[in-house]
Amino acid sequence: MDSLQKKEIQGLDYESIRKIYGGKSKIYDAIFKRIFYPRIKHAIASMDIRRGENVLDVGVGTGLSLSFFPSYCDVTGIDLSSEMLVQARKKVDEMGVDNIKLMEMDAMDLKFSDDTFDKVFISHVVTVVPDPYKMMDEIRRVCKNRGRVVIINHFKSKNKMVGKMEKIITPLSKKVGWRSDLDLDEFIDKSCLRVDRKYKLKKLDLWHVIFAINEK
Repeated sequence: MDSLQKKEIQGLDYESIRKIYGGKSKIYDAIFKRIFYPRIKHAIASMDIRRGENVLDVGVGTGLSLSFFPSYCDVTGIDLSSEMLVQARKKVDEMGVDNIKLMEMDAMDLKFSDDTFDKVFISHVVTVVPDPYKMMDEIRRVCKNRGRVVIINHFKSKNKMVGKMEKIITPLSKKVGWRSDLDLDEFIDKSCLRVDRKYKLKKLDLWHVIFAINEK
C-alpha cells in the first residue's frame, strides 16, 4: 500500500496517527480507562470465547482489554503505535501470562494468513484508521467463516442537531486522532458483516457495541 492509498476518507495520515497516539501512550490510561472499561469488559465477556480459540485484538493500544480475555484462549493484540505497545507489554508482564502476543502492525494490512482467527475484537478503532472499510476487508479475510467480530465505537448520532454538531467538530476531532461523523448504517452495509446485535449499554451512551458474524 503506497502513501497515497494510506490517506483515505478521514484525511488522517499514518504519521499523524502514530504521533498523536504515541504522545498519548503514557497518559492514555489515566484519561480513558474509566470511560472505556465498562464496554470493553462487557463486550469481551459476551464474546463466548472458547477453549483454544485464536482471538485478534485490533488496536490493542495500552492493553486495557487484555486482563478480560480468558487464559484458555490465544490472544494476538496489534497496534500501529510502538509507544502504546510498550505500555501493553508492561501489563502482560505484570499479568504473568503466556497466551498473549503483541505486534506492531497496520490494521489495514494485516500480516496474517486467511482464516487465522476465530474471533476479532475491535475497540475504539473504526474511526481512527484512515480507511475503516479497508480495515474491515482485512479483518474479514483473517477471520474464519462464521467467526465472531465484535466492535465498540462511536458513530454519528441519529439526532439531527447532535449530528450537525458532530460534523462541525470533525476537523477538531481529527487533531486528536479520530473522526466523529461516520454513519453506523453505512458502516455496517459497506463492511459486509451480518450484524445480529447492536446496542448501547446506556440510553445516552456515546458508543455502540456491535456483534457480527463473518460470512464468506
